[in-house]
Amino acid sequence: MTSTQITTPVRTPAGQSPAPRRSPRDRGTRLLATLFLAPTLVGIVVFTVVPIVGSVVLSLFQWNVIDSPSFAGTANYREIFGNSTVLVSFRNTLVFMVFAVALQMLVALALALTLTGRMPVWLRSVFRSAFFFPLVLSAASISVVMKYLFNQDFGVVNWLIGLVGIAPVPWLTSENAAMATVVIVYVWQQFGFSFLLFVGGLNNIPKEIHEAASLDGATGLRKHLHTTLPLLSPTLLVATVVGVINALQVFEQPYVLTNGGPGDSTRTVVMVIYETAFEQLRFGEASAVGVLLFVLIMAVTALQFRLSRRFVHYQ
Repeated sequence: MTSTQITTPVRTPAGQSPAPRRSPRDRGTRLLATLFLAPTLVGIVVFTVVPIVGSVVLSLFQWNVIDSPSFAGTANYREIFGNSTVLVSFRNTLVFMVFAVALQMLVALALALTLTGRMPVWLRSVFRSAFFFPLVLSAASISVVMKYLFNQDFGVVNWLIGLVGIAPVPWLTSENAAMATVVIVYVWQQFGFSFLLFVGGLNNIPKEIHEAASLDGATGLRKHLHTTLPLLSPTLLVATVVGVINALQVFEQPYVLTNGGPGDSTRTVVMVIYETAFEQLRFGEASAVGVLLFVLIMAVTALQFRLSRRFVHYQ
């Protein structure tokens, strides 16, 4: 005698198909993916989300590490907008960002275009390694060396320009020259990253497009302006966004080269955060400055992506 098993069909609303059942294999794949992503997610939460939230909360308090924190509300922010040093540091940081990023993109792109031309493979590899090498060095150690090179009295730079009859330049003691020196040192170390991005982007451009442009009569600078740059625009966007974020957080170069001087001409926002927190023990106010810097970075980055809709062309 056999028994028959009666199955009741699953009712679904009209017009909807029954939801597919997940197999044990699918559940295992999702679990494995979650396990692989967990270390990264934990790192982001612990080292990014928690510090940001902690800084925002701490910016509403007055705390000197020794005494207990006391709630101050928006007093720290009002103190910032009334502090001329903080306002000057924001202005210096924005000026530094504009010149440093522009020079960095220009130098990196020019060298990348040169290296992707006709050149032996071994020589191209040597130049790539040489241009990227400063990026792996400590910014503080590079700044120490550059401080001696740009010294007005016994620096190598003034000695070299003195050979052609140019008077010594006060690279680190003049307000205008000091900012220019900091920009030069920063770009010298940072352009290697943008350079590698541009080299990779140029290698991904099909050769047929350049050949077609040459057949149409485009040569030299005209070909790069109307063919290479539009195709390289996504890479330019990435390099510019990363360059702006790094430039707005500059600290080592101005701190070691000029210590923010002469006066406050090279004092940056991160320097103010460091001095306010660890020299003056005003952690609440330092956190408020950090929050404003974070907002500035997010605003500038959002503006870049907004403008990219007009200038970035994807293949």
